[in-house]
Amino acid sequence: MHVTLRQLQVFMALAQSHSFSQTGQALGLTQSAVSRAMVELEGQLNVRLLDRTTREVLLTQAGQLLTQRVAPLLQELADALDEVADVGQAARGVVRVASSPTLSAALMPACIAACSRDLPEVQLQLVDRLQQEVLAQVRNGDVHFGVVVEPPELGDLEHVTLLHDPFVAVLPASHALVRGQADSAAITLGWAQLQGLPLVLLDHASGSRRLMDSALLAHGCGPAHCPVVQEVGHVTTAFRMVEAGIGISIMPRLAIPPQGLPGLLVADLTPQVERAIMLVRRRQRSLPAAAQAVWDRMANLLIHPQRQ
Repeated sequence: MHVTLRQLQVFMALAQSHSFSQTGQALGLTQSAVSRAMVELEGQLNVRLLDRTTREVLLTQAGQLLTQRVAPLLQELADALDEVADVGQAARGVVRVASSPTLSAALMPACIAACSRDLPEVQLQLVDRLQQEVLAQVRNGDVHFGVVVEPPELGDLEHVTLLHDPFVAVLPASHALVRGQADSAAITLGWAQLQGLPLVLLDHASGSRRLMDSALLAHGCGPAHCPVVQEVGHVTTAFRMVEAGIGISIMPRLAIPPQGLPGLLVADLTPQVERAIMLVRRRQRSLPAAAQAVWDRMANLLIHPQRQ
């Protein structure tokens, strides 16, 4: 048996109007198309549903029974389709966004606050992980999208660049390189000035380490010239080691707290080298309405902060 939804819809309209011509007008069908649909339906059910006369169309007992049983089913189907459409259009529900610790601290609080204010029916849930875990969770679909430092491979990911974050040097205020500049509003060092100095860097679990190594090598500060004496997993650990005189550090500007670093100086590096901060999601996978709304709100907030 192969009864179509269209046949049932035509039958129900005909049961109400008792007229082939009126049913055709209501459904945008020709009178012959309405008649053909009824013949096909009766053929599939192997029962007569309608008594046709020259003046009117009457329901048989089987037709009356079918009307009683099909009407609530069609209404339930319509309600279900409306509900699904609402889910596709409404920005509500839980949205999971993964981000590495430095980006979580520097960017996500403002994003969560903005989404809470502008998307009150959306709960933004932050998943704070190392970069490789963030990328894995995005690719596995465990989170809706991620905030990352530009990964080496983007072929399977759709991305939007939010901002560019420069690398800076962090060193003790008493260091010879900045002696006498402690009161300067802006301290600048050339990469070449770092040659021969011990470095304290984030380890390779950081999304930035690959970019740091590349920048150091490009400016003559590779391992042979700038020994990496400590590799750490957290920026605070690196800052404490710099305070202790173990070495100087290269950090993304976003890793520097807004209140600064007591006892340490932050110097811009020239030529400027930046890392790109991106939103990433699985390519060719649509986001739920709530996740798309959060993606758009975060992109607007971070790409155009002056408009907020």
